Amino acid sequence: MRKRPELLARLNKALARSPIVMLVGPRQCGKTSLARQLVGERSPNYFDLEQHAVAQVMADPGLVLDGLKGLVVLDEAQREPRLFPHLRVLADRNRKPAKFLVLGSASPELTRQAAESLAGRVEIIELRGFDLGEVKETEHEALWLRGAFPRSFLARNGEESMVWRENFISTFLERDLSNLGFGMSPVVMRRFWTMLAHYHGQIWNAAQMSTALGISASSARNYLDALEQTFMVRRLQPWHINTKKRLVKSPKVYVRDTGLLHALDGISTMKRLWTYPRLGASWEGFAIEEVLSAFKPREAWFYATQAGAELDLFFLHKGKRVGVEIKRTGAPAMSRSMHVALEDLKLDKLYFVYPGNLRVKLAPKVEAVPFGQLRTLV
Repeated sequence: MRKRPELLARLNKALARSPIVMLVGPRQCGKTSLARQLVGERSPNYFDLEQHAVAQVMADPGLVLDGLKGLVVLDEAQREPRLFPHLRVLADRNRKPAKFLVLGSASPELTRQAAESLAGRVEIIELRGFDLGEVKETEHEALWLRGAFPRSFLARNGEESMVWRENFISTFLERDLSNLGFGMSPVVMRRFWTMLAHYHGQIWNAAQMSTALGISASSARNYLDALEQTFMVRRLQPWHINTKKRLVKSPKVYVRDTGLLHALDGISTMKRLWTYPRLGASWEGFAIEEVLSAFKPREAWFYATQAGAELDLFFLHKGKRVGVEIKRTGAPAMSRSMHVALEDLKLDKLYFVYPGNLRVKLAPKVEAVPFGQLRTLV
């Protein structure tokens, strides 16, 4: 397994600041491996609530946790809701002999408990698998094709990577969704997820999806909610605070991991990816995840007017208004949409992210930045 020193350093800083740190992300993205590196492989302070015996003793968490010292790891914590009120009590002790690292694959219960029980006591860090800062430049194409999940990316060959992703999708649908509290048909969810892959990067239309699948619009929204809460899908909301123009007000949807996107569409090799009809949309989603991983904004939006002006990303970073335009082109240039976004959003900086090699100033406040240099912007 590849070492992840930057993430470990970030976790250690968070644990130094906060009595409770919650590390959330999809299953198999590396949460457990990171926690094991922090607490030790054989630590008695590691509790995996997927194990039946551990779940049983955690039915009364005070008996287990009250006397512990040092770092305590609670893996798959969403399985025991009674943990959270008790963690609040432990976090409020005058003396804090223990710190708690809570791992979760997301569920409505986990989110609700963290918001209600641990407000002001918990720091939340989201993990998504590998990013540009953790791979070599020569591995960027593999990261795009195979996705960020460590076992998929590190597979010995493309065939093994594809098999892993197909098995992940099946296990997620047939077991994980149910375990996380989502009572949905695996068959219908697979059809929904596959269809969503065809709309990757487009405006969400619940009526269109529901009609195609023969389900209600509310059911389509519930399916989307489930995939979003389990980190499978990103629902990017539109920026709408502008009274002068008619704006697009429906979100865009992206399959967050391009490896899963390609598996859902049967794309197993770079040769097939180059002829993929949604090549540009795939790369856009890939770049969006990397931009957000680098800048880590609290919120991010896209901008689109009914007249056709668009910008892929808009967010605040260190008090500055930042826009990002993403295009798979070898010749970055200013567009009408970029001029409109600069004026409408009052941008301090606009980055044009493209798969090239040269960093070029396109206009005042506008810079073309090679995809591989994203991390230098932060």
